Amino acid sequence: MRWVTLLGLAFAPAMDDQMVAAHNAVRARLHLPPLVWSEKLAKAAQEWAHTLVKEGTFHHPAKSPWGQNLYAITGGEYLPEQIVKGWAAEASEYDYRTNQCRGMCGHYTQLVWRDTKEVGCAVARGGNREVWVCDYSPPGNYAGKRPY
Repeated sequence: MRWVTLLGLAFAPAMDDQMVAAHNAVRARLHLPPLVWSEKLAKAAQEWAHTLVKEGTFHHPAKSPWGQNLYAITGGEYLPEQIVKGWAAEASEYDYRTNQCRGMCGHYTQLVWRDTKEVGCAVARGGNREVWVCDYSPPGNYAGKRPY
């Protein structure tokens, strides 16, 4: 984790700063515009993360105006960089030439969707389970369209 020094004291950056930095590091490798944090999206992500923990389920909402990535952990806690790294690892499953996934790559393609401008993320914990949610606007992953 990167620490920030303010008035001689060291502080861990807020989760939102860590998430945006992790997203933008992946996007920068592809020369994509950086994302900015959205409190509106973060609030929606927090509500959904709490719902998933409360219900003990793991799925996307039936209807949402945003793109979304989910990540769940049992028996541990992750840092924002670890969550984004997990999604970014799906890049190996994406073939840009054919615009096809060889396995799972939808988290990666949403992460690097060129037209996405904002992100808001949240985490909820219950028992030994941790659920992360990131919402994206405008959404990505349109069939037949390339992410970048």
